[in-house]
Amino acid sequence: MLKKEIGKVIVGQEQIVEELLITFCAGGHALLEGVPGLAKTLMIRTLAEAIDTDFKRIQFTPDLMPTDIVGTEILEEDHGTGKRYFTFQKGPVFTNILLADEINRTPPKTQAALLEAMQEYRVTSGGNTFNLERPFFVLATQNPIEQSGTYPLPEAQLDRFLMFLKVDYPSETEEFDVLKKTTSDEFTEVKPVMNAEEVVKIQKLVRKVMISDDLISYVNSVVRNTRPGESSVAFVNEWVEWGAGPRAGQALILTAKARALIDQRYSVTLKDLSFVANAVLRHRLLLNFRAESEGITADQVTKNILKEIHPPQSNI
Repeated sequence: MLKKEIGKVIVGQEQIVEELLITFCAGGHALLEGVPGLAKTLMIRTLAEAIDTDFKRIQFTPDLMPTDIVGTEILEEDHGTGKRYFTFQKGPVFTNILLADEINRTPPKTQAALLEAMQEYRVTSGGNTFNLERPFFVLATQNPIEQSGTYPLPEAQLDRFLMFLKVDYPSETEEFDVLKKTTSDEFTEVKPVMNAEEVVKIQKLVRKVMISDDLISYVNSVVRNTRPGESSVAFVNEWVEWGAGPRAGQALILTAKARALIDQRYSVTLKDLSFVANAVLRHRLLLNFRAESEGITADQVTKNILKEIHPPQSNI
């Protein structure tokens, strides 16, 4: 139902929409990367409109400060007693869905303001801790072309994103439909089809989806084989500087469970894991200089690992 509602506005991009919904159902955060004009922001805004929750957008710029995200303490005065006191004015991070637009345009100090919120679902300011309401999602975008005036996200920040989605150009047919639809006087209204309570229930239900011990062992083997020196895959030892940590395995299992549930299945299959592997691992593998100079990508490394690591026969 949610996918259908998003489809009223977004033409094509079916895999990206599915990956976005997987992230959403799994209770994680997503980073979307693509050149300008591929409807990244529109996709996120449409998702927010289809869910009856609070939505805020932050346009990340070089002069953005951490207090512009988290909030700040302001001095107030009690007119009755004349006493002054500090109160915390909440920033835009206090929402259910936060669009961090062009997140790599702000310095690391400001980027780091999201770390605690994304991992701990809380914010600390002035020695006080403020919990964020559930559900809470950070959906961030970045442009891979422009490097001037940008600040690449550090590995610790990237690891907080459950999935890293690559938004590509639409097909010829899809682009024709986009041109026709967006230049007419047709207006499409997106209606909420889900509320915050239902989202939280879905997230809890995802964790109840079954996965066999054989597939958990397979996930463990895939993740461990991303690490050079420990890997039995020659491609990894040749091109990778640092491999993925245990959080990658958790992400693989959770996203595979979410995909199974979206497909109305209650157990994970090997196809689920293969579908989410690139989006889960591509930002968790640090390639060496040789790989970057020769144009080797993290997706190619993942493809080779999945090819070399044999899955359990019972789950093919």
